Order: sequence, then C-alpha cells, then structure tokens
Amino acid sequence: MREMTRLTDLGIGPPLASWAGDARARGDRALFERLDRGDLYSRAALVDRFMPLARSLARRYESSGEPLEDLVQVASLALVKAIDRFDSSRGHAFTSFAVPTIVGELKRHFRDRTWSVRPPRELQELIMRMDRASIRLAQELDRGPTVAELAAATGSDEEHILEALQARGGRGTLSLHASHSGEADASTLEDSLGCDDDGFDHAESRAMLSNLCVGLPERSREVLRMRFEDDLTQAEIGERLGVSQMQVSRVIRQTIAHLHAVAEQHAALATAG
Repeated sequence: MREMTRLTDLGIGPPLASWAGDARARGDRALFERLDRGDLYSRAALVDRFMPLARSLARRYESSGEPLEDLVQVASLALVKAIDRFDSSRGHAFTSFAVPTIVGELKRHFRDRTWSVRPPRELQELIMRMDRASIRLAQELDRGPTVAELAAATGSDEEHILEALQARGGRGTLSLHASHSGEADASTLEDSLGCDDDGFDHAESRAMLSNLCVGLPERSREVLRMRFEDDLTQAEIGERLGVSQMQVSRVIRQTIAHLHAVAEQHAALATAG
C-alpha cells in the first residue's frame, strides 16, 4: 500500500480512492449477480451496504417535522424496492437508480400520509422547497427570511409563497380535547365550539301541534296526551277512560289522520299565500 501511494504521488497509476471505488463497484455487481440467481443472502448484504444512503436521504427531510424514524422506515422500504427492481445487466451504477426511487417514495409519503387537509401536489412540493430554503436562509441571514427572499430562493413568486404559507397549516390538526393553557382543568377547544340545539325544533313542533289540536274534541286531546306525553299503553288508557283498547286505538288513528289532513291544508294555504 505504501508503494502504491508513492506511485500516486508521482502521478503514476490511479489514486487510492479510485481503486477502492472500483473494488466496491465490482463487489456490488457480484452481489447483484448472485441476487439474480436467487441468492437471498446477497439481498440482505446489499441492504446493509446501501442503508447509510437511505438514512442520508431521509435526513434531508428531517426539518419537515415528520419523525426521523418514520422517514428512515420509508427510505428503507424504498431501498429494498430499488434493490428488487434494479437491472444490473445494463451496467449502470445502483445509486443512480436507488436515489430517485428513495426520494420519490419520501415525497409520496409526504404527499399521501402527512397532510390532514391535502393541497395540490404542486403546492406540496413548493412547501417542501420553501421549508428547506427557510432553514438555509435563517442560518445565512441570522433571522427569519421574508416572503420576497423565500420567493427568490425557491424560484417562485410572492403570491405562491403566501399561498404555501397558508396551506402549510393544513399539515396537522388540533385536538378538540387539548387545553388552551396546558393545565389539566383548563378549558379545551371543544368547550368553545357551538352545538345544535334541538329544543328550537321541538318548540316549533309543539306550537304547530297546539294550533292543530284547537278544534279536536276534549276526549281526543286527552287520549293523545296520555299516549304521547305520559307514554301510557293503549290498554292503560282504556282502563282510565273505561273503554276497550280497540276503541282507544281507533281514536288515536282517526285523530292522527285528522291532524295530517289539517296540517296539509295549512301548508297548502301558506304556499298559495
């Protein structure tokens, strides 16, 4: 090795990095050739060999707020997919195929899995570029970048940057049970939300029913009250009134039919008016 280094220093022979790179490339080709013959051990060896590449690509998106463990998992699965799909007979380097495959899976993960409200794909990609540019500019300028600076760094216009900033809020959601101040007994977001009050509908229905019952005989109104307010059975109503259950059933049926007819007449008059 020392003799090789001296020859290199004199300009004779390839540098050591080239020798190591060629040897590694030959080793990779040998593993892929064994994999093509069905050797699963070579598949595992290739995964171990290129796992640092997958982790490195996953760390590019670490600033997005997504857990790094999830990003590494997505990149690792994409690496396995790239190994299974790679055609070593074409003579290309595996990394030239693996990098676009892994990056594509990471972007697909952000597009399909991390948005609570999903904006268009072009807007998602702009948000990712804007996030990376924002971190870089903050380090260079020692302050937060302006909209104009983000537009220049991403090759976009200010209007699209403003739209991306607004849409970025749809990436996550707030829990209705989370407290405003973080204290256990503090009010939650759910406490500030309104709800439907069915009492208004019931009040309107009772008022309309009261008007419809004005012309009913006293006995018919009493039967309806005991049946639908007191929730008595027809037999119990008959015992109180001293009539049979059949008579109670007939009174209820005739009274309800009468109320339907009166309600339809009122509706027709209201429509005509």
